[in-house]
Amino acid sequence: MTTSHSQQLTTLPSRRSSRGLGVTVLHTDFNAPDPARHPAGLAFVPIHETLPGEATSPDSNILTKLLALNAACDAPFRHALASLLRARHRDDDVACAVVDGQCFAAMRAAGELGVPVLALRTDSAAAFRKMLAIPRLRDAGYIPIKGNKKEKLDEPVPEFEPLRVRDLIRVEGSDTDEICGFITSVADAVRATVSGVVLNTFEAVEASELSKLQSELSLPAFAVGPLHLLSSSSSSSQAPAAAEQSLHEPDRGCLPWLDGHPPRSVLYVSLGSLACVDRVLFDEMAWGLARSGVPFLWVVRPGSITGVGDDDAEAPPPLPEGFEEETRARGRIVKWAPQREVLAHQAIGPFWTHCGWNSTLESMCEGVPMLVQPCFGDQMVTARLSIITACA
Repeated sequence: MTTSHSQQLTTLPSRRSSRGLGVTVLHTDFNAPDPARHPAGLAFVPIHETLPGEATSPDSNILTKLLALNAACDAPFRHALASLLRARHRDDDVACAVVDGQCFAAMRAAGELGVPVLALRTDSAAAFRKMLAIPRLRDAGYIPIKGNKKEKLDEPVPEFEPLRVRDLIRVEGSDTDEICGFITSVADAVRATVSGVVLNTFEAVEASELSKLQSELSLPAFAVGPLHLLSSSSSSSQAPAAAEQSLHEPDRGCLPWLDGHPPRSVLYVSLGSLACVDRVLFDEMAWGLARSGVPFLWVVRPGSITGVGDDDAEAPPPLPEGFEEETRARGRIVKWAPQREVLAHQAIGPFWTHCGWNSTLESMCEGVPMLVQPCFGDQMVTARLSIITACA
């Protein structure tokens, strides 16, 4: 699972633990949570999975990663949960399992072991609804596949206006059958085993979508977000760096650098922890920043450019020749930033974002306007709806 998913799967148990419920967190060895960074009272149990290379390679697209993770974690998760059930006393039953909503194998396993399941979705209610509709829209001819004319990409999607065909969930490098197969596995697991869906969203922005989702699934949909605000409050006694977990170490030196700038003067640029662009688009971003004339803070993480080999996995991609000389006085480039603190800083003006749902929520909560550049998955849906909301 991604860092954002693992954070949210431990944020909810932290809140439940504070209300007197016993909580055990089953987690992968890869990107394992650090118990010291979470409130006392949570039990952490690794499932001891063995991940294939495509599950962790920066060259694998997100769909390949998710399919590999589901296959690799199926048996280990099932074994760990069965062992936990056997160790419980009769008066200490497992009330429910909160499972990452992309992990259809884990949802199935929990259901087959007789444990009620809540699926945690870390995308928006709107994006989840559109995702579930992909197979039906494919059959109706609305999904971009080989042979589709380009002009059809700008056609509105019936029942989902203002979305266009180009906004529907897709993954570069994956064909329509692969995407629909994954979505069908998720949908089948939700409908067959899940007692409710938990979403990192809130009624003020998605009341209509939540209502439609509940009706279409015949399941309750619980809006419990924004979860990053719950996480921040539960971590208030810890050091600021502990409130935000990441696969990359944040460069906190960017915060005093921001202190030296006037309010709302700095453009913050980050495409998140997974999104990648090709070399041509990366260079266009770089020269756009260089010629904008505004101060900027740009996150250029390792693996930001598609096609970079494993030998370069730990280093950020090289910048265009001459870029640093032209921008040295105005810009700062970091491998990773403490994003919540950056977005809350008074010096930040707009946020150039890939429109991942977590970044979108964090930006909304801080009142930061967004310049959107979606890359894959649910990001196109979020970007379109963000534009429509901003223009309303």
